[in-house]
Amino acid sequence: MSWADFRQIAQLVHAGAGIALTESKVNLVYSRLAKRLRAAGLKSFRDYCELINSTEGADERQAMIAALTTNVTRFFREKHHFDHVRDHLLPELAARARAGARVRLWSAGCSSGEEPYSLALTLLDAVPNAAELDMLVLASDIDPAMLAHAERGVYRASQLEDIPLASRRNRLEMIKSGNEMSFRIGDCVRALVRFRELNLLGSWPMAGKFDAIFCRNVMIYFDKPTQEALVNRLAACLEPGGYLFIGHAESLTGVRHGLTYVRPATYQKPAHESGRGLKWRT
Repeated sequence: MSWADFRQIAQLVHAGAGIALTESKVNLVYSRLAKRLRAAGLKSFRDYCELINSTEGADERQAMIAALTTNVTRFFREKHHFDHVRDHLLPELAARARAGARVRLWSAGCSSGEEPYSLALTLLDAVPNAAELDMLVLASDIDPAMLAHAERGVYRASQLEDIPLASRRNRLEMIKSGNEMSFRIGDCVRALVRFRELNLLGSWPMAGKFDAIFCRNVMIYFDKPTQEALVNRLAACLEPGGYLFIGHAESLTGVRHGLTYVRPATYQKPAHESGRGLKWRT
């Protein structure tokens, strides 16, 4: 892989997904995309660059971006965020939902689904009849392969340890896959989650606002201008008083925004606007 190849790849990835690849990432790019070259039957990065820059290379561009992002997640990762939702958001949101209002949470960059299912489990712990109310979790990701995994809702038994015991007993189904045990997310949990393919740098097919947005460990890939643009788009999608949760490895230092710092990786929108609801445009 020549430097010219690397720069072409970096420019395309930044334009398509906002990911900033500095020259320090050259070895990572080489190791991850060498597999894509083999899968495409190509012998050089020059040929690969021609493919991804062609009209016929749209699917490969998607696969390239997926290969260059790290889908590291687990159930109830950074658990205090879910505790904050349970303790500070859900008492009011549950009362609103019981009065007929909409409640919407968004897992932006949901990877293989552990985060939105953790949110749904948190909802059900606080509001057992949440599926009968207008309460939903939107889960979006740029990678269709990750979304397919998430929609199946089947995980290794070793991933159970971070899920509260009551949820394991009441809302999961143990299954045997070959010689290994797995578990499936229960229907009552799946009913609260809607999965959608979405590029956070593209258009967003939603109208209405969210009570909380989880966009964690996504912005670590972005440069400051891209982070600032994204944070302000997310803030515009929040209900007044709504919360934005980011990853602890991320920082909004140097990013201009109108949110209020609450605690590490937790920000709140000032409560001075109105308008509720979420609809998907057709």
